[in-house]
Order: sequence, then structure tokens, then C-alpha cells
Amino acid sequence: MITVEPDLLRIEDGDIILDAGCGNGRHSWEVYDKKHSSVIALDIDTVSIKKNKYVLHSLKEERGIKSSYHLLIADVAKLPFQANSFDKIICSEVLEHISQDRSAIEELIRVLNKDGAIGISVPHYLAESICWQLSRDYYGFPGGHIRKYKTSELLALADTAGLSVYAIRHKHAFHSLYWILRCIFGVKRENALIPSLYNKFLKWDLRANRKLFRSLEGLLNRLCPKSVAIYARIREDVQPE
Repeated sequence: MITVEPDLLRIEDGDIILDAGCGNGRHSWEVYDKKHSSVIALDIDTVSIKKNKYVLHSLKEERGIKSSYHLLIADVAKLPFQANSFDKIICSEVLEHISQDRSAIEELIRVLNKDGAIGISVPHYLAESICWQLSRDYYGFPGGHIRKYKTSELLALADTAGLSVYAIRHKHAFHSLYWILRCIFGVKRENALIPSLYNKFLKWDLRANRKLFRSLEGLLNRLCPKSVAIYARIREDVQPE
């Protein structure tokens, strides 16, 4: 499930990509497999890094990919890179987990090439608010969601940090229902019958990618998407000399 779309970031062959807060690596795999770009992926969770590394290694071996990849454990708010290191940056479903969201944005801008682009996604305010109301186990614990963003708040954060947003997308309405069901039947009960059955549909839908369901989800994305993604560049008035 890709939330930040590589094509909207305009990733090109040979770009150096940072997947900041990569999780298990879904965006890393997409970029590495299809865009012939070098990927640097980081997360604070060791298990996630190991899972990402396993898939990237498999892709490289099975498909003969020549581009490089590197993985490391690091904090998005304290990036261990020099300024202007990356052509494109993906930061998907990360800011809602960390207390220093402004510092994280500033760090991402620092390491972004002045002509580069960044894609940032967070859970959409409506779906997130429903889940917060339904289950206390959904938020507020270490590693969980600690804040909600209205789209206007995310845009204001980006603007204050010096970004110019050129695209906004709402994504994954089908997955909003899944998490609402998880909250109803117990967030920690992943194998509860109804959420499990619906999850099977989601996995089938990802594989089948039927036009009818893409159109239906596109309509539902206007009502209750799971995520909102913004695409931005560094504004000229904050460009380093």
C-alpha cells in the first residue's frame, strides 16, 4: 500500500532517495524496484529495519538491480547526514508518532537538495478522530499516535518550515474502515473475525487492483480517507546560498 506516490515526487533514474521512518519498507521497495534509484532507509525500530533489509536484498538478487541501498537506525529529528544529501525524500505516517514534528520537518529540509522534492503523509483527521473516540488503545502509548493533523495544520507546518506544496492527495479510504473495525472489536485483537475477514478483502484488492474498486475508493477518499499526503519543494526565499 503506497501512500506517497513516486510519480508525484517525480523520482528519476539515478536519484538518491531517503525513506525517513521507513517502517517495514513498503515505499523503499516500490522506489528501489521500479525507479532504479539508490535508497537510504531509516527507522528507530530494529525489527522494521531488518524486515526492510531482507526484502531489498531479495529484490536486488532476484531482479539484478544495480542501484544501491543502505539501512540504518536513526531519529528523523536528528538525521546523520550532510546538508543537501538527497534528491527526493519520503516521510510517510511518521510525524503523528513523534513529539518533535517541527524539528523533524526542519531536519528533512536540511538534507534535501535545493532542487529536490519531499512527500509527507499523515493519518487524515476525520478517520483518526473516529478511531481515537472508539478506542483508547489506538493512541497515546509509546510508539503509537500522539497527535492528529487537520490538513490545514499539516500545510501550515510545511509552510512555516519553508516548504511550497504543489500537490495534495487523499488516500486509502478502504483502510479507514479496517481501522474503525479494529477499534470496535479491539485494536489488540488483530484476529477478531470481522476485521480479519475485511483484511482478506483488502489484501485481495491490493493484488487484483480492479478498476471498479479504485473508482469507488476514489469517491470515498473525498469523504473519509485514511491518509493525506502532501508534495512540496523548498521555497526559493529559504534556499541556502
